[in-house]
Amino acid sequence: MRLSTPLLSLLALTALLTPRASAQSQACADPSPHKQQLIAVADGIHLEVLDWGGSGRPLVFLAGGGDTAHVFDDFAPALVPTYHVYAITRRGFGASGSSTPDNDSRHLGDDVVAVLDALHLDHPVLIGHSIGGAELSAVANQHPHRVAGVVYLDAAYAYAFDDGHVPTMEQLMSIDTPQPPAPQAADLASFHALQSYYVRVLGFTYPEGELKQWRQCNADGSVGAERGFPGGSTLGAFLKSYPKFTAIPGPALAIFAMPHTPGPWASTSTDPKVLQAAKSYAAALTPLTQAQISAFQKAIPTARVVVLPNAHHYVYLSNRADVLRELNAFLETL
Repeated sequence: MRLSTPLLSLLALTALLTPRASAQSQACADPSPHKQQLIAVADGIHLEVLDWGGSGRPLVFLAGGGDTAHVFDDFAPALVPTYHVYAITRRGFGASGSSTPDNDSRHLGDDVVAVLDALHLDHPVLIGHSIGGAELSAVANQHPHRVAGVVYLDAAYAYAFDDGHVPTMEQLMSIDTPQPPAPQAADLASFHALQSYYVRVLGFTYPEGELKQWRQCNADGSVGAERGFPGGSTLGAFLKSYPKFTAIPGPALAIFAMPHTPGPWASTSTDPKVLQAAKSYAAALTPLTQAQISAFQKAIPTARVVVLPNAHHYVYLSNRADVLRELNAFLETL
């Protein structure tokens, strides 16, 4: 459309453009009922913080590697009636600022503490998924007086606890993890279609808001190209060289998935190669997970350890009711 066309008045242009803009805005909006703010940490980097509101003790969620705070969009609201729920996007991902420091978990832990200071949170409980466990252990060890407890959601692996008797991350990362088929054109027609794809392959709904962090939203509401986050390039190096925390001061809950499931795309497949790959994956990962659990329990006998059989690594999505039950029971003891 040529805006200089004299036959189109400003009113006509508005009538033509507004419906399209409204439809795109609606299709591309984040549906989760949270507030978003950017909080400056010590080095001037701003971190994205989501706030679902609520009252009671503050809970602060930390995402796994590659995810943003929006990955908790579907889980966090369930806790709002009893707690005040927040989530932080680590530097280098999503709307959070980026820098070129080493992403040592102790420095990332300092980022978390800076957010706690800025929000004036009194003895929150930190809840981390996957590599977020590294930040949990960093804060618990360096600032034990700042938190009431820590919760590891399939997150208490070597980067969070390593007394020299646990499997190394190199061992865990060497396991050949079966990969599901890529989404097809029909799966990218909308973000709801993409969510349906994840239900088929993983067995649970992946939050729409998180999908919109990782994929662009086209003008027609379809799923666009993948976004690249600068922090992603540092995670591999981090997993090869991480501080070895040998203790977790204070109350702790650790939830493990064992055996892990790659999802129904593999377990219900009719392809013998896929079934064998899933079987080999579980056979290789299960003894390593068991060794980690045993070492963790022996070194930290006061911690509550829960094992969820045949759960996905995203335990709070695949086993939502189980995780909510255990989390609420733990929180009531604090």
